[in-house]
Amino acid sequence: MKLSINLLCATGLIQEEHLPLLDLAKQIGYDGVEIPVLAGTPEHYAWLGAELDARDLERTCTAICPDPETNPISADAAARKRGLAHLDWILDCAQALGAQTIGGPFHAPIGHFTGAGPTEDELLLGIGAHVNMAEKAANRNMTLALEPLNRFETYFLNTAEQARSYVDRVDHKAFGIMYDTFHAHIEEKDQSAAIATLGDAMAVLHVSENDRGIPGTGQIDFLSLFASAKKTGFDGWVVIEAFGSGVPELAAATRIWRQMFSDHDTLFKQSHDFLRKTWSAA
Repeated sequence: MKLSINLLCATGLIQEEHLPLLDLAKQIGYDGVEIPVLAGTPEHYAWLGAELDARDLERTCTAICPDPETNPISADAAARKRGLAHLDWILDCAQALGAQTIGGPFHAPIGHFTGAGPTEDELLLGIGAHVNMAEKAANRNMTLALEPLNRFETYFLNTAEQARSYVDRVDHKAFGIMYDTFHAHIEEKDQSAAIATLGDAMAVLHVSENDRGIPGTGQIDFLSLFASAKKTGFDGWVVIEAFGSGVPELAAATRIWRQMFSDHDTLFKQSHDFLRKTWSAA
């Protein structure tokens, strides 16, 4: 297992002022960090990749589909074209960064709904887009980790069962699933069973408490779900994802209106120690 933390806890775009967070992660003992790829240029991520190299930190990244006008599963051909171009932009930025995996809900815009679940046409459009993206990722030595979200954030993929079916239909060695314990806490009846359902399709494990605060301070039984992950043979990136109200655009997107941790030092250290101990005990 490699341990990381998603820097969305601080910002949606890592700039020079955020570099002390890289130093903090290295000092505490993280193997890498997860970088949000929500804005910017490949040149910006090449600069950030060099900063990570200087600190000997590995990196993964997360990305989204930003809005209905940039939607790879849209029935509108123009919006769909923009959505596919956005997926290519994600790949270019991730490659410049030197990311090992690209995770996140880059399937449909967060918070956009049609009033029903995904249609077969939408699934086919998504599969086509992700087969193409996975082939490009494989050529750049990266793996995709598509993230199901809870039903209040998307209608496209919500459960491990849906995600397993989708992976089987994409059927590409560079395509897997990012399993997120926060979303699963809402959607699954048994997280250990959900992880077993995903099996070898789980490419990244996102560790997020039920309130999106510091892992180990809430309701989720991480010991049991880590044991289930180990039974599948998973030994990849375990990424802490916590959110606070300090970044207004992220607070609005994640519906976080109060502080979930006192400061980044506490979040980084307490999460790291809890995850290392619990993974070892599982």
